[in-house]
Amino acid sequence: MENIFIAAAKITITYIITFSLLTLIREGFLERISFYTFYLFFFSGILTTLFVHPLIFFFEKLLNLTSDISLLELSNTNAPILRLLSQRAPGTLQHVLTVANIAEESAIAIGANSLLVRIGSIYHDIGKIKYSKFFIENQQNIINPHKKLSPKESARIILEHVSIGVKLAKKYHLPDSVTDFIRTHHGNSIISSFYEKQKKIYPNIKVDKKEFQYSGPKPFSKETAIVMISDSIEAASKSIKNPSTKDLENLVENIIEKQKIENQFSNADITLKEIEKIKQVLKKKLINIYHTRE
Repeated sequence: MENIFIAAAKITITYIITFSLLTLIREGFLERISFYTFYLFFFSGILTTLFVHPLIFFFEKLLNLTSDISLLELSNTNAPILRLLSQRAPGTLQHVLTVANIAEESAIAIGANSLLVRIGSIYHDIGKIKYSKFFIENQQNIINPHKKLSPKESARIILEHVSIGVKLAKKYHLPDSVTDFIRTHHGNSIISSFYEKQKKIYPNIKVDKKEFQYSGPKPFSKETAIVMISDSIEAASKSIKNPSTKDLENLVENIIEKQKIENQFSNADITLKEIEKIKQVLKKKLINIYHTRE
């Protein structure tokens, strides 16, 4: 909103300067300029401020677009859904903010929409609000509730955070461009820990992979691909105690290689060269976060 007022002030000043210069060229002097005209310019600037925001909202809905102004408004951590996330899942809020920082730098490195990436990162895990204690970042000083569940039940709860997130996005009127990050941040990957545990418990029974697999879709843009990569790497980095520089570098390489093998980037317009640039950014950011030893 502040940017709109600044733009309106610039418009008003431009009106006045342009009108004054044209009058000077035409008349040769400025004595005949009426201050009433300046008042009209001033009120024109005010009207611009009053009507531009509703018009932006109207055209966004009409054309299914999301302006930078709308994205900037969503960055406010006092937004109702983010306050709810802070109250119900504080560990997840910390996680998404870290993902937002590293993903934004990755987007800048390859010329992607860094603002969209940042906002998408902040909202991608809002679906964890409902069953927050079942996600490791929210399990400080409590017993892991998955210990009381079967691998299949645990997987069902974890998988559900995507569909819950999409429903919350609709409830809180998040734009489609932001909801896309909720839908795609796991692609169609499998929760391997619970899948392998299920196979170990029932070695003679064929386990249905679909019961442990996200429904997708896979990321379909550079921006959604960046968030999927950053989310996976940031979450995995928390599982390494006192990581060295080599540990973090290997982590980045292994996770992205696994995503390549799973064809998670097959629908995204991202090149191997851009992925290599993202790797370098993520390695550097993680090393800075953990202040690692060699």
